[in-house]
Amino acid sequence: MKKRILIIGGYHKAQRLARSFLDKGYDVTAINKDPAHCQVLAQMPGLTVMTGDGSKPFVLEDAAAEQADIAIALTPRDDDNLVICQLCKKLFHIRKTVSLTASPEKVKFFYKMGIDSVVCALSTITSIVEQQAFLDEFTTLLPLSGGQLRISELRLPASSPVIGKTLGELQLSREVIIATILRADQPLVPHGDTRLAAQDVLILIAAARQETAAVKVLTGR
Repeated sequence: MKKRILIIGGYHKAQRLARSFLDKGYDVTAINKDPAHCQVLAQMPGLTVMTGDGSKPFVLEDAAAEQADIAIALTPRDDDNLVICQLCKKLFHIRKTVSLTASPEKVKFFYKMGIDSVVCALSTITSIVEQQAFLDEFTTLLPLSGGQLRISELRLPASSPVIGKTLGELQLSREVIIATILRADQPLVPHGDTRLAAQDVLILIAAARQETAAVKVLTGR
């Protein structure tokens, strides 16, 4: 089943992201309160467009937000982006929320308020969505140091290229640590000669900039 992405606000930013995600096969819906912007967005093949204020619950309801896997808030107002993400998370139970912010000093606060990913650069969003939309096995448990360091949980799929390998054989960055392995709900203390098995749950501590690369090594995706 296609992963569904909800993009709220933005114009040029929404265009760029929507085009990128549609090209990758996602189901994308864009919400924008400017009718003129919606007319332009509606010309993009495959994109579902709704006119309305995405910070209003009834607009999100009309957009079937409860069916979305990921919500991305791109409005020019940080406060609106925070409200949108909180509504999507708490009212519509969307698993992953991403907020763009113009203020780096607000990143830590946004994480404390429950936003899953907070970024200051649009280019970062694509990699976040690729990682989170495709990898149902992957969950960020706790962002630290304003999001620069993350504690994450990753379940190894049967298709993983590292199944049967020891930790010492993995080509991971020095900024990525496998802190614990859960196997059949039993914790294992990892060592260099620990051999990985399908459905192992790895608890990772990683620099945010290395997280995506680590997931690719561990899953082959």
